[in-house]
Amino acid sequence: MSIHALSPDDGVDRRRRIPATDVLLAVPELAAAAGRLGRQTVKDAITDAQDRARRGEIEPDEIADSAIATLPAHATSLQCVINATGVIIHTNLGRAPLSAAAREALSMATGTTDVEYDLSTGQRARRGRGALAALAAAVPDARAVHVVNNNAAALLLCGLALARDLEIVVSRGELVEIGDGFRIPDLLTSAGARLCEVGTTNRCRLSDYAEAIGPRTAFVLKVHPSNFVISGFTSAVDVADLATLGPPVVVDIGSGLLAPHPLLPDEPDATTVLRRGAALVTASGDKLLGGPQAGLLLGRSELVERLRRHPAARALRVDKLTLAALEATLTGPPVPVRTALEAPVATLRSRAERLAERLRTNGIDARAVASLAAVGGGAAPGVSLPSAALSVPEAFAVPLRAGRPPVVGRVEDGRCLLDLRTVSPDYDESVAAAVIAANA
Repeated sequence: MSIHALSPDDGVDRRRRIPATDVLLAVPELAAAAGRLGRQTVKDAITDAQDRARRGEIEPDEIADSAIATLPAHATSLQCVINATGVIIHTNLGRAPLSAAAREALSMATGTTDVEYDLSTGQRARRGRGALAALAAAVPDARAVHVVNNNAAALLLCGLALARDLEIVVSRGELVEIGDGFRIPDLLTSAGARLCEVGTTNRCRLSDYAEAIGPRTAFVLKVHPSNFVISGFTSAVDVADLATLGPPVVVDIGSGLLAPHPLLPDEPDATTVLRRGAALVTASGDKLLGGPQAGLLLGRSELVERLRRHPAARALRVDKLTLAALEATLTGPPVPVRTALEAPVATLRSRAERLAERLRTNGIDARAVASLAAVGGGAAPGVSLPSAALSVPEAFAVPLRAGRPPVVGRVEDGRCLLDLRTVSPDYDESVAAAVIAANA
């Protein structure tokens, strides 16, 4: 875009030909961007371009174009990323990608909604009743359900409402550390509970729990070690056996699997755990369930009600966006996590071969190779999923991450692998275009 008409070249010092900020803000493209991104963001881009002109890096009549070129695509600094790592639930990439139904529900919920209002009576209604009903329908064995803002919050609420100044009996082998250095023991003791650790790191018996239970026992806690595996000389106690001891059994299954999945036979699910006698189950919404970040609480009515009515429940509650996305996840079509988990290897291999052939016609050293993907996100540790990847030279990794959209793969044996188990087929063209651009 030229603004010669606004700042004609009259032979004077170039710095005196730099258009004023207000003049540039009136340029149609920049004025429209201010309405979309915010006036300050556009003004900062203009200021940077003006400074470049003062340093002689660009001509004064190039300032508007320079400012436009540096504007972000969106008002948020977050970017849509193509996950080609082979890790289906990648915590650093936001865990579960939402389904189209959930994204549509999010969009609807951004405005004024009936989240806590009954349109038929004109009275206040239970908050998030649609999402709660959908969760209850998905796990009929739960007599009651509640939702908080993540699984750690769900476990914290159990400690606050049920075990403050009391004891929680837990196996030493299940005192796990979760993301970013947070530890389950620290979380529970911060709620005012005292931990009574039983067994050893690798072995725990029913008698260990029984001997530890006393009048101050609030509940027995079982935590699924969802981000590591201990193998060899090991033993653990089943939920059904723990349920015979008397105190309520609270089970943190972590991954959010609501019912058994044939590809993940060792991953605990809420339905099975409840049937085996758990009083409460806590789980994540943004892992194997494939929904938004949320902490799911499922179990006995009287216990869930104690959690729901605790003062801290207000501080841990979810917003209307989470409720909308969660309901759509539970009632809508299969989510991307499930689609990626169940994608046939033959289909992935065929896609990789087509992409490699296309890229080779552009002079790029591209190959279709066998790969191993993972569930990730603190779910199904040790489970490898046969997959197929597009292999390009290692040097492509950095420019691929710098592209628009960024494509994040992984580097193995001097090659950059773009694992297609975690790439929707809808993005194949975008991946091909990104690799071609990275080669430019």
